[in-house]
Amino acid sequence: MVGVCNQCGLPEDLCVCEAIAREQQKITVAIEKRKFGKKYTVISGIKKEANINEIFKALKSKFACGGTAKTGQIELQGDHKSRMKAALVDLGFPEETIEIA
Repeated sequence: MVGVCNQCGLPEDLCVCEAIAREQQKITVAIEKRKFGKKYTVISGIKKEANINEIFKALKSKFACGGTAKTGQIELQGDHKSRMKAALVDLGFPEETIEIA
């Protein structure tokens, strides 16, 4: 038995809530310098409807680095700013909504 989505009312396999949530976000990618000169790539603006843990796991494996996923924010170890826009577009985010700071 297939469940029904609480937000859109469609069956879960046809649910479009996540796709709509990805299109309506304004994502910002920035670099933070932390303790001992270490650099972190910080991706903010991702809302919880977009399944942040799934996005985090995909980015972490693509860039082969560590990191963490907090509420609405993903932090990856290292400077991945130059390749981040292409990676987010591959995950289904529109290019116009991604801002590299």
